[in-house]
Amino acid sequence: MTSVKSPETLLARTIKSLNKDRFAQDLNQWLHTLAHHDNTTILAYFRDETPRLLMIDSVTPEVHQDMKTVYLSGAYLLDPFYEVHISGADADLYWIWDIAPDQFNRNQYSIEYYHRTTIVDEIAYVIWPTTQISVHVCLGRDKRSDRKFSIRERSAAKQVLPIVKTLVCSHWENLRFNREDRKESTIERMIRLVAETQKIYLTKRQAEVALLILKGHSTTSIGLRLGISAQTIKVFRKQLYKRCDVSSQAELFGLMFPLLSAQSDPLVF
Repeated sequence: MTSVKSPETLLARTIKSLNKDRFAQDLNQWLHTLAHHDNTTILAYFRDETPRLLMIDSVTPEVHQDMKTVYLSGAYLLDPFYEVHISGADADLYWIWDIAPDQFNRNQYSIEYYHRTTIVDEIAYVIWPTTQISVHVCLGRDKRSDRKFSIRERSAAKQVLPIVKTLVCSHWENLRFNREDRKESTIERMIRLVAETQKIYLTKRQAEVALLILKGHSTTSIGLRLGISAQTIKVFRKQLYKRCDVSSQAELFGLMFPLLSAQSDPLVF
């Protein structure tokens, strides 16, 4: 009969496994005593490269079945946690419903990818081993338990943030980029790709609005992000849809997403 190990014992084992192959699994088992999560995804995010998958763990097969073919191929660019990375946010524990756009549940990324994972809730430790590389230890609840993290559970996970930060920084301190910074800005590259592949010529503002729509921001939210009125955003949105010959967010997603997922040299939003 296998005895149940205490959190302290599991933490000690995690510390002992630093810089060894089993570290991520030991970290996950320790965190499970605090968060009681259903699945785990550990990713490293870089400046302009496809994220590096460091560890996955789940019983529900849908959670990670499209991780490589869809998420890492481009869908990550629309993920709220990726937005945390590119914004350079502080190391912390983030709850998805605190960082997701106001129409996240209704946007095509959520419908086409996130809902299919069956994940119903997610928290993530965002840690910076270097100034430009972040490691996300994402703990999720899916259809297996079909319940969200309670305030108490999120609080318990938050309390060990300094420990998680120290462990992650120590274990993954040698993560490095594979290539040099690109010269082209994000919006410039987006405009170029749409023009080259679709013969659609967007202005800088139209491209900015398009990216925010794809991420799940409402007209009001886009206006706040760009510092312009909602009425002006409506004008830009109308112009964007006309230029792209679409009439809905779903059609815009259908036009733009293949560009994101087909590039071996991913876009960075």
